[in-house]
Amino acid sequence: MVNRISILGSTGSIGVQTLDVARNLNIKVEGLAANKNIDLLEKQAREFYPKIVAVKDEELAKVLSARLSETDCKVVGGIEGLKMVASIESVETVVTSIVGIAGLIPTMEAIKHKKNIALANKETLVTAGHIVMSEASRMEVKILPVDSEHSAIFQSLMGNNKEDVSKIILTASGGPFRGRKREQLENVTLKEALKHPNWSMGSKITIDSATLMNKGLEVIEARWLFDMPQEDIEVLVHPQSIIHSMVEYKDGSIIAQLGSPDMRLPIQFALTYPDRKPNNFSKLDIIKNGSLTFEVPDLEAFPCLELAFEALRAGGTMPAVLNAANEEAVGLFMEEKIRFLDIPRIIENVMGRHSIKSDPGIDDIIDVDLWARKIVREVVN
Repeated sequence: MVNRISILGSTGSIGVQTLDVARNLNIKVEGLAANKNIDLLEKQAREFYPKIVAVKDEELAKVLSARLSETDCKVVGGIEGLKMVASIESVETVVTSIVGIAGLIPTMEAIKHKKNIALANKETLVTAGHIVMSEASRMEVKILPVDSEHSAIFQSLMGNNKEDVSKIILTASGGPFRGRKREQLENVTLKEALKHPNWSMGSKITIDSATLMNKGLEVIEARWLFDMPQEDIEVLVHPQSIIHSMVEYKDGSIIAQLGSPDMRLPIQFALTYPDRKPNNFSKLDIIKNGSLTFEVPDLEAFPCLELAFEALRAGGTMPAVLNAANEEAVGLFMEEKIRFLDIPRIIENVMGRHSIKSDPGIDDIIDVDLWARKIVREVVN
């Protein structure tokens, strides 16, 4: 089991739940980092006494530094601060849960310093999967999935030969608008989109779940995490969110991982792997939950999923364009500047304007990310 961790994105949903796991298992938290929520970050620092606390917003880092001046916590700011939290010498595993491409650089820094990664930032592999996995292999570090779906696949693969795998089956809840046709989605509100039926998550990932882009990003992540071709990755809607994902083998057997829709369970497994530890988290009552059902996703109503498959097929820099355009469009929807169905329309528009670079480096990924965001603003304005 891991004894010392750092958390990138400690004030977000995954970060807060990771701290629940750390409390339960008495894991020492050596580093905390957040974008700008210094009120919560201060409370976390006073409870866990990390060596380093980082705030991406450098002005807010100065404010937090003054607040924590009587403690031994070193407060740092900017991307360099995030990199410091990612590379603390005593840390064994870095939990990366910063939302968006912002997690890419500190994750690479952690790998560079031979830290195992508990990966909750799917955009890291979406935008630069080939680079990240190659570097992790070179540095001999583990990438352990925290997403419930990828944790389920990881667990369903344990003890089996990869060459015996027929396909990966990612399950999706369907989000708050499951069953609605495209014309019924034209005027849905932000408030409606944020009402996920099963999971308690951050706002951005909740909107991605409503559009099914979250599942599209998970398809791309699974391609790199498990080295599987996209034609061997399938998505099924499973409204109960009890089966978190499945693996089908060439003999026809399907192995699935089941559990309550509680993110602390996959977080804990990433931190205790290959062991399992007791906890007081919610346990699945199969009888109480009743039947389990499955549906084929409606790609006409939820085109973001198909756009993700298209980006994966195109390869190169296209997944980074998909991700950046989605982040910007979701941000605009959350500001109520565009409508729900404008999100896939904008993403498709930006993807159509992009000239793919087939073998990009990190700098290319970052440049393309900035380009796509700029185009989104031009399209909207």
